[in-house]
Amino acid sequence: MRITHPFHPLNGRAFELICRRRHWGEDRVVYAADDGRLCTIASAFTDIDGADEFRMLAAGRAAFRTADLLALCEALDRLAQRLGAGNA
Repeated sequence: MRITHPFHPLNGRAFELICRRRHWGEDRVVYAADDGRLCTIASAFTDIDGADEFRMLAAGRAAFRTADLLALCEALDRLAQRLGAGNA
C-alpha cells in the first residue's frame, strides 16, 4: 500500500498493509510503520483502490467533480432555506 495524498508527509512511501476496516466512521487502512507500530490512514489517501477514473479523464484540468458540485449546490440550497425561515 502506498500513501498518495499530495500533502501527507509520507506521500510516496510504501508500507505493508495489515488490514482495511472502518475506524472512526470512515474507511481506513492499517499498516505497519517502519518501527513496527500499527498505524491507520484514510484509504482515500492511499492507492488501495487504484486510480480514480474521474481524475484520470480530467488529467488535472478540472478542480471539482460534477457530482461534488451538485451535492454542494443542494447543501447550499438547504442552508439558504433554513436561514430564510429564520428571518421570516
